[in-house]
Amino acid sequence: MKRSSSNRKIQVFINFRGEELRCSFVSHLVDAFKRHGINFFIDKDEQKGRDLKHLFARIKQSRMALTVFSKRYAESSWCLDELARIKKRADKCKLRVVPIFFKVKAESVRYQKAEFGRNFWRLAKTSSGEQIKKWKEALESVSDKVGLTLGDKRTNKWVQMYVNG
Repeated sequence: MKRSSSNRKIQVFINFRGEELRCSFVSHLVDAFKRHGINFFIDKDEQKGRDLKHLFARIKQSRMALTVFSKRYAESSWCLDELARIKKRADKCKLRVVPIFFKVKAESVRYQKAEFGRNFWRLAKTSSGEQIKKWKEALESVSDKVGLTLGDKRTNKWVQMYVNG
């Protein structure tokens, strides 16, 4: 996380499945943000053991959220809880959200289909009905926004050139 002074707002909150993307796409994104002086937050530097309200405060401080959907994203209740909070702020026009579809189709996210959907429904079996409803609404809403799809080699090459400056 780029450190910020207490009077400076976090500009971009990055929501992603850490186990899957932290050392690949997100690390390139973070490097590019650092090079260009973009203030951002990722949960890597958040103190372990704290509850989600601290991450929700980071979302509230942000003006933009990048949500990086990947095949394993829906395995994480943490990611989905963050997404529900992101949607809530976006609905109030207090946060701009840009979805990034990393090797998944927007349709798979929106309708919980294919591998993304199987992971979602596996997690849903251990969750409450109200929680599932919030997650589904957030997935449908955010995945319906104009975003960026990464997955084919041509797009990935363009993104890598852009991110690496």
